[in-house]
Amino acid sequence: MSARVPVSKMYKLFIGGKFTRTESERYTSVLNRKTGKKLCNVSRASRKDIRNAVTAARAGFNTWSAKTPYERSQIMYRLAEMLEGRNEQITNEIYLTTSKTRNEAAKETLKAIDRIIWYAGLCDKYGQLIGSVNDVQSGYFNFSIAEPSGVAAILLPEEMPFLALITRLCAVLTAGNSAVVLTSESSPLPALTFSEIAATSDIPAGVINIITGNKKELVPHLASHMDVNSFDYAESNLKFKKEVMELCSNNVKRFIFSAAANPKDYFNDDISEDISHVRNFTELKTVWHTMGY
Repeated sequence: MSARVPVSKMYKLFIGGKFTRTESERYTSVLNRKTGKKLCNVSRASRKDIRNAVTAARAGFNTWSAKTPYERSQIMYRLAEMLEGRNEQITNEIYLTTSKTRNEAAKETLKAIDRIIWYAGLCDKYGQLIGSVNDVQSGYFNFSIAEPSGVAAILLPEEMPFLALITRLCAVLTAGNSAVVLTSESSPLPALTFSEIAATSDIPAGVINIITGNKKELVPHLASHMDVNSFDYAESNLKFKKEVMELCSNNVKRFIFSAAANPKDYFNDDISEDISHVRNFTELKTVWHTMGY
């Protein structure tokens, strides 16, 4: 009797709160770094998938930014709760698709959960910390208020793929933005499992969109899209940096260079848990108002 052939899971793209097959019908295999054997298949996105993700993110932004900071805080806390229940699965995926030991993978997952909690607590506080009451001539009040910038594109590094995802994504969500995330090519599974968590949490559809595929092919389309308001370059490989900066300039997209000098910096709370990461995805609106007498 011949040996049974296991059924490999096909991971789809996460766009607009739904799991969709890529328009191109292409896929790539993810290998077990420990054995070299195939683990599963993941979709290889196309330019059209990027456009669909940005369209979904714009709709998600309108919903997410309209929620109160307290509501966003509670929803992000719910994400951490659900991630806690899947931490063993994600730990195993990090272990199998990277060179990390199982203990190192477990530390990354647990730190990611704690990171969500920190940013969830910041949701209803960053406004007071970033905003201000400005000194102006008598007869007027003058306020500067932090508002979300819109749709953010996030390019993740190949190292520390899951903790980098959570750290960069939480900064975007805390400010009230939506995100289109281009995952690690070599280790996309933790991000894809996280998308399953997001799909069954209270996060509105379109707020988080997770794309897998070839970075060289997709980065130019994401950086040049006119409805993306900011581009978070967390990739440690700088080969795309100049091109992305040039493409971002076409519609004065904000370019944030957030690549860690050392991947272990993601474990450093003094570096990764800082309000400046949220400020990068906000716009300051200044309002003049007469005092009245």
